[in-house]
Amino acid sequence: MKFNIHGKKITATDSIKNYIEEKIGRLDKYFENPDDITATVLIKLRGNDQVVEATINANKFILRGEESNKDLYASIDKVSDKIERQIRKNKTRMSKKINKDLIRDFVLDFDIKDEEEEKTIVKRKVIEDKPMGEEEAILQMELLGHEFFVFKNIDTENINVLYKRNDGNYGILEIK
Repeated sequence: MKFNIHGKKITATDSIKNYIEEKIGRLDKYFENPDDITATVLIKLRGNDQVVEATINANKFILRGEESNKDLYASIDKVSDKIERQIRKNKTRMSKKINKDLIRDFVLDFDIKDEEEEKTIVKRKVIEDKPMGEEEAILQMELLGHEFFVFKNIDTENINVLYKRNDGNYGILEIK
């Protein structure tokens, strides 16, 4: 696996880079051609916490994890474990016939021990197609107590997904 490691408000020293390459590099066993895959790792400070964001672009899939801890090395361990859990947890979904061409980069012949059952859809909701502004959507989401809210934007007339970010701010995904 190739690595693109950089820091924001913190310097990525050689020892930090080596530790990241060691920990995230152990995920190579899950990929057919790990040399063709790039892991982008961003280290940053948020208050007293040291945050590690790791994104692995595996052609058709993007694996992403973000973890924070007061100890940088603990954050690196946690983000590596998180991405590995994502791969192991979704092994069944990825190995279904319809996904075969999408997952040709993954090795799926590993055993799953003590993993969770496959998740299924347990609820469906119908969303009212009432156009609203972004501020009204934020208010609706806060009133519902949800982490995201789907609405039709009154300005663009496109479907938007409003979500609460980890830093407490909001983000919008716009569907065109």
